[in-house]
Amino acid sequence: MTGEAITLLAPRIGTRAACRAAGVPQATWYRRHRISALAPKPAPVPHAERVQPRALAPAERQAILDALHSNRFADLAPDEAWATLLDEGTYLGSVSTYYRVLREAGESRERRAQATHPAAVKPELVATGPNQVYSWDITKLHGPAKWTCCHLYVILDIYSRYATGWMVASRESAALAEKLIAATCAGQGIARGQLSLHADRGTSMTSKPVALLLADLGVTQSHSRPHVSNDNPYSESQFKTLKYRPAFPARFGSVEAARAHCQEFFRWYNNEHHHGGLGLHTAADIHHGHAPAVRARRAQ
Repeated sequence: MTGEAITLLAPRIGTRAACRAAGVPQATWYRRHRISALAPKPAPVPHAERVQPRALAPAERQAILDALHSNRFADLAPDEAWATLLDEGTYLGSVSTYYRVLREAGESRERRAQATHPAAVKPELVATGPNQVYSWDITKLHGPAKWTCCHLYVILDIYSRYATGWMVASRESAALAEKLIAATCAGQGIARGQLSLHADRGTSMTSKPVALLLADLGVTQSHSRPHVSNDNPYSESQFKTLKYRPAFPARFGSVEAARAHCQEFFRWYNNEHHHGGLGLHTAADIHHGHAPAVRARRAQ
């Protein structure tokens, strides 16, 4: 009878008042007298596919792209373009919207116009005889105390591996390199247009005094590629031969001691050391043209 009473009273006084008069909880009444099943819940939509009510229209997105593609803002950062337009009273979207529109268009990259440089060409110098191509470099020799050193300058003929000039100095200087190159060219009788001189990109090698000297002597200048360590292999190999000899000390007591050691080394290197890359000839044999006679004696 309780359910019938509520059914009769509900249209007149309302379901809540009828349930209160009958002493029946309203939730119990609804649960027991539900007419139809609850409507099915819609399937959840992934967040990335939800339509945001405040999303920009395609025309508004295109307006942002047109502004960023204009000559005025083509090489500016999106936030700088946003601030400039906002100062002028134009608001097309937030800064994050600018970046999001660019990212969706595949344009989230460096926007500034940057200078481009052609790739450095690998130096290729060919020598068919002595005194055609020289290679020179500078290495450090440890001094008597920590953080002290002297500098060894060496000019090498890449055809014969003959050390045509060398010098030990207390410092690295373009003026000293200029004097060594001039003395070496004079000692070897280098004519204008005869020699090419290759080096890496150290400060002394690329200095203006050295470049002017080589221009005066008619010597072609060549440099290694930037940040490439193996474009000057002959000088590096000669330095390794020097420093890996058993007699090479860990430190030199003075510049004079380094000069005395190098004096003995280069005498041995030029006249006694048999180079594997020269058919086990000495550098002096190749440089002075004695190799054919040496080969004939070996064959005999």
